[in-house]
Amino acid sequence: MKKIRVSVIGAGSWAVAAHLPALKSRDDVELVGVCRSNLDAAERIRDTFGFEFASADYRDVLAPGVDAVIVASPSSLHHEHAAAALRSGAHVLCEKPMTIASAEAWDLVKIAREHNRELLIAFGWNFMAMIRDAKELISQVGIGTLEHVTVHMSSSTRELLSGTGSYPDSAPDSVPQTATWTDPLVSGGGYGQAQLSHALGLTLALFPDRVVAASAQLFGAATTPVELHDAAVLNFESGAIGVLSGASAHAGAWKDKHDLQVRAVGSEGQAMVDVLREEAWIYRPDSGEHRLDLSPGDGAYQAEGPANALIEIALGRGDNPAPGTLGALTAEALELVYRSAAKGGSVAR
Repeated sequence: MKKIRVSVIGAGSWAVAAHLPALKSRDDVELVGVCRSNLDAAERIRDTFGFEFASADYRDVLAPGVDAVIVASPSSLHHEHAAAALRSGAHVLCEKPMTIASAEAWDLVKIAREHNRELLIAFGWNFMAMIRDAKELISQVGIGTLEHVTVHMSSSTRELLSGTGSYPDSAPDSVPQTATWTDPLVSGGGYGQAQLSHALGLTLALFPDRVVAASAQLFGAATTPVELHDAAVLNFESGAIGVLSGASAHAGAWKDKHDLQVRAVGSEGQAMVDVLREEAWIYRPDSGEHRLDLSPGDGAYQAEGPANALIEIALGRGDNPAPGTLGALTAEALELVYRSAAKGGSVAR
């Protein structure tokens, strides 16, 4: 059996909770190097998951030559780490947000293309069967030319982003570092970067378009380190308009799901995808309603999807439902949202 050699840069809370268990469960993966700025923590993770070695320097885990790399470091470091991994010859899974600056995101797309490597962004919903099936339904049935889209997301990040707590987790190496989420120089912002990156990654995959202008307001940044809630009106390259809404729910809300919904109206019909209520349907006046047959639990977040997709691609048999271009389009949209909020008015690309 061919084994895919994998290194991990940035083995923080989410990598430990999601990506590393997925890798460890596979017989076709060889875990090579793990990097974390806290070397003691990196060595504990090495021992727990069976990496060959640990280091606090990301260059060390690329040096042996590997087939695939997971970049799960703080957002401000994604460009440096993902660029080095791609140039080393590895396929790369990069955590969201892809980068804080859209120019850096498009640069990673360019580097991946130049080195003929696949770049995946960890928009977890895009890898789920429910969303894959919804995308196929929208592609087959269609709603015509996109005219209006509404995107809403709410997830339990209030304590994390306000700096008063974190995700409940008994394992010390799985507790998020506060600065990763609450220092704007590291995270790029609050709920928008932390969660609306997911929502936009889903939306722009279902309805490919480009956000070219935004008028946004943020709530909470005056009293908390980063914003808790976001609201924005979006303009798309196609001429469509949209509304983007994101809210930090209290700890425990939604349990293993997120309140994530995308509604779209086109020239020939309308569509809705709702992961909390586990619904996906299209309505067209000429053919009526088309609805996915979904079961309870189909909308629950499946954290192992991105890491498994990375390995399948490295084996030469998988597809990429969240490519770098999608990550860059999402970075562009978020950049406009934050620029608009800072300016206090509409901004355009």
